[in-house]
Amino acid sequence: MTTSPVVEIIEKQIASNPVLLYMKGTPDAPECGFSAAAVKSLKAVGAEFAFVNVLQAPSIRERLPSVSQWPTFPQLFVNGELIGGSDIVVNMAADGSLKTLLADASAAAE
Repeated sequence: MTTSPVVEIIEKQIASNPVLLYMKGTPDAPECGFSAAAVKSLKAVGAEFAFVNVLQAPSIRERLPSVSQWPTFPQLFVNGELIGGSDIVVNMAADGSLKTLLADASAAAE
């Protein structure tokens, strides 16, 4: 079975960015409350992250849930691993585990 070009793009994005948020809108102008909450949590812990605006990339928006096995947006990936959506990111920021995870990811990338 061959991989679709869209899946290849998604896999390359995930592999190329240590911290990647698939979201609706941009970090400066989120277009849904869940994406806004995830961005706020990432910024609160000082995270540097790449993002993909799925509203501007409908093919990625359509295919990512089947790739990640996560149905909703946003989706946070750290070092190629799906961390989860908005609720998980917000909870991890609140309990301190997001900062630890990102520090470990940053150390692993160096």
